[in-house]
Amino acid sequence: MVSRPTVPRPLVAAAALVSVAVLLAGCSVVAPVAPAPLRVLQLNLCNSGMATGCYTGRAVARAAEVIRAETPDVVTLNEICSGDVDTLERVMTDVHAGTVVAAFQPARNGRTGEPYRCVNGQQYGVGVLTHIAAPAGEHEVHAGIYPAQDPADPEQRAWLCVEARTLFFACTTHLAYTSSTLALAQCSHLVGTAIPQLHADGRYQPTVVSGDLNLRQGGTPDVRSCVPADYRHRHDGGVQQFMATADLPIESTRSVSMERTTDHAAFLVTLTLPGQGDPAH
Repeated sequence: MVSRPTVPRPLVAAAALVSVAVLLAGCSVVAPVAPAPLRVLQLNLCNSGMATGCYTGRAVARAAEVIRAETPDVVTLNEICSGDVDTLERVMTDVHAGTVVAAFQPARNGRTGEPYRCVNGQQYGVGVLTHIAAPAGEHEVHAGIYPAQDPADPEQRAWLCVEARTLFFACTTHLAYTSSTLALAQCSHLVGTAIPQLHADGRYQPTVVSGDLNLRQGGTPDVRSCVPADYRHRHDGGVQQFMATADLPIESTRSVSMERTTDHAAFLVTLTLPGQGDPAH
């Protein structure tokens, strides 16, 4: 009988790993990404300076405190000045690693065709702050002015979406307050035309819509007549509404005090962002 030399087990294991590495050379293996929470914070800051009944000049500072305390992944902003986005972007960058996207869309002045302005001269409109965790980071901003507007109101309303590529769309809007019927038409355009067009133009992604719609559940018309059948819906008991595509389970909602710096409490919604596997499948 011929005896064979014994190879130590650690060397066998190492050789096996090398063999596997050689077999996988040139192949791209992507580990699945587990489901993750997605926290969306809606804020109406009443910061134009025009609405004296709710303007305090302190809402942006309070918003910064809430963002630091709650660390949302998405912040939707209504009734803001363009500089407010810059201020709150810095706060989001402080509390998150990865990419923070700041987007702003002004309302349009129906009399001049120019962006609507705050009392301080800055552009007035809506904004979205989006944290995109590493290694993702690619994004695109989409926005528009509604075709239906109140001819007696110079402020023409707008919508805004941030596309976090391969992850989600985050959208906001602030709809007309002079007519609930007009607000409903604008809402229907956003969820029935604008967002479906975004899905058709690129790859479908889970979508959230959060904002002051100036429509209520149980109102006339009822905001639920605008919610697509395959969307989930929550509200703050007032005019701040939240919608999400059916692939985003809603885990919880709650209001957060703005300490009388504006006329709306913050509205925080926590969802589950679905996991992602190999993007080739």
